[in-house]
Amino acid sequence: MPKLAQKIALAGMGGWAIVISMLALISAMGIWPECASAQSKPDPRVADLVQAGKLRVGLGVVAGHWAIKDSATGELRGVAVDLAKALGQRLGIEFVPVEYPSPPKILDGLQTNAWDVGFLGVDPSRAALVDFSPPYLQIEATYLVPASSSIRNIAEADKSGVRIAVANNSVEEIVLKRTLKHAELRNVDTLPAGFDLLRAGIVEALAAPRPTLLLFASRLPGSRVLDEPFHATFAAMVVPKGQAARLAYISEFVEEAKTSGLVQQAIEHVGVRGVQAVPPGKPAPQ
Repeated sequence: MPKLAQKIALAGMGGWAIVISMLALISAMGIWPECASAQSKPDPRVADLVQAGKLRVGLGVVAGHWAIKDSATGELRGVAVDLAKALGQRLGIEFVPVEYPSPPKILDGLQTNAWDVGFLGVDPSRAALVDFSPPYLQIEATYLVPASSSIRNIAEADKSGVRIAVANNSVEEIVLKRTLKHAELRNVDTLPAGFDLLRAGIVEALAAPRPTLLLFASRLPGSRVLDEPFHATFAAMVVPKGQAARLAYISEFVEEAKTSGLVQQAIEHVGVRGVQAVPPGKPAPQ
C-alpha cells in the first residue's frame, strides 16, 4: 500500500480520482480486502447467537437487582436488564427478554431451551444444571417483619412458633433449610405471594434479598427490614451446562463490565439499594 500511495501521489489529482472510483467499485461488489472481512466475522464462541440474530435472556421479574416491569409501559428495568442489553449491543443482535416470576423459575426454561443466557444467584446446588460466570453483584438476604413484630435480629427469628415465608428453590430457601433450627419455613411460589402471607399475619417474617424487601416495606406501613443479613448471595450470568465456549465469552464480558464500571452504573441507573458491585478478578464459583 505505501508504494501504491507514492505512485498515486506522483500521478497527481487524476490518480486520486482513479482510486476513489476503484474503492467505490470494490464497495459495491462487496470484495473488501481479507483483513476487513476477518474483522467482521463473529467470535466463534457466540457465532450461533449472532447467526440467530437475537439474544434470549432469562430474567426473574421481581426486583430491581434482577428485573422489574413498568406497570404503565410494560418496559423492563433492572441491573440484569442493563447488562443483558449491553451484551446484546456488543454482539450486535436483538435483546429478547424471557420473563419468569422469580429467578429460580429460570431453571424451568432449560427443559425447552427457552433462553441462551440467564441471571441467577450463585449456589452450588445449581451447578449440576448451569455454569456460572464470575459474580458481578453481591446481594444481602434478610427478613422483613411487620410493625408489631418483636423480632429485632436474625437470632430472634429462629425460634419455635415463628413462621418464615420463603420462595421455593431460592438461594434463601436453600440457606435457611441448612441453618434454621427452630423456626418453620412456609414455601411460596413467588415473593409477592410471601408478602401477602406476611401482610395477612399468616407468617411472622419474609426471607428475601434486601432490595426486594425494601420494595415491599414501602407497601406495608411500619414494617421493618432487619439490618443484619443471614446470608450474602452473589449474582452471576449463567449458561446451560456444558457450553464451555459461550461461558468463556460471557465471563469475559462480565469482567469487562466490572472493570469499566458498567455494573456500578447499572446499580445507580436503577437506584437499587442493598447490593454491591463485585470487584474485578473474583473467580467464577466452582
